[in-house]
Amino acid sequence: IVIASLTMSAILFVFIVPLTILFFIYLSNILLLIYQRNSEVKADPLSEVWDNARKTIASFWDIYARIWHGYELHGVENLPEGPGILVYYHGAIPIDYLYFLSRLFLWKKRLCLSVADHFVFRLPGLKLLLEVTGVMPGTREECLIALKNGHLVSISPGGVREALFSDESYQLLWGNRKGFAQVALDAKVPIIPMYTQNVREGYRMFKERRFFRQLYENTRLPFTPPYGGLPVKFRTYIGEPIPYDPNITTEELVEKVCKGNFLFSFQTKTAVQALISKHQTIPGSIWKALLERFDKRHK
Repeated sequence: IVIASLTMSAILFVFIVPLTILFFIYLSNILLLIYQRNSEVKADPLSEVWDNARKTIASFWDIYARIWHGYELHGVENLPEGPGILVYYHGAIPIDYLYFLSRLFLWKKRLCLSVADHFVFRLPGLKLLLEVTGVMPGTREECLIALKNGHLVSISPGGVREALFSDESYQLLWGNRKGFAQVALDAKVPIIPMYTQNVREGYRMFKERRFFRQLYENTRLPFTPPYGGLPVKFRTYIGEPIPYDPNITTEELVEKVCKGNFLFSFQTKTAVQALISKHQTIPGSIWKALLERFDKRHK
């Protein structure tokens, strides 16, 4: 009985925060449904009619971010006034990205439309939340329309594969994905890199991955459960934009985003890997990430 109790306690401990986050996400959708019914809102989910509801949801997540992760957002001044493509590293749970969306809306009253994996749209009971927060499948046509309308569009080229199979080494698992670069060139917009410090220390995946990797590659469904949820320090850094250059190729743009060295020039300082190298201890350390909650010198 003692062994069983300890085992169950351990299981609950490592999964309780991810499950709590899932509960809050569904709660957010329920609140939007109540708002829609009480206010008889039938407008486009991306219209300003929904801004009061968006502000309420964003305020809740921002409070959660401040309390649980001491969340900080740096580099908002690097976001263009007009359209652009945000490219970011995908943690085991993209809760840091949700924090970013919430704070961006509260600070700038601005939406950033999000390209999500197709499995997200198969999850039951989240349709309204996805629509109001601007989550989309992210076809080339949809992205170009969003950019033409002046929106920021965000994408993680590593996507679910990076979430499941990257680790505390913070390796980018982009494969041959470069569609985002072609969209940026077609739309003539800048690419802005973004990264959240300690995101892998907050939430992790289990080390034994061969079976789950094969399962994912065959089904494209994330069967590996995330665990953790420790209150480590989260800081999101937005790098300076890579401007539109009509003379650059798609391959060169992908390389530039992925392998810059953060020198003060447009060619190198805006890379995702550069942000990781500059702001992240590698391999990641949970203890260091926890202690950073008390690092007043950084502030």
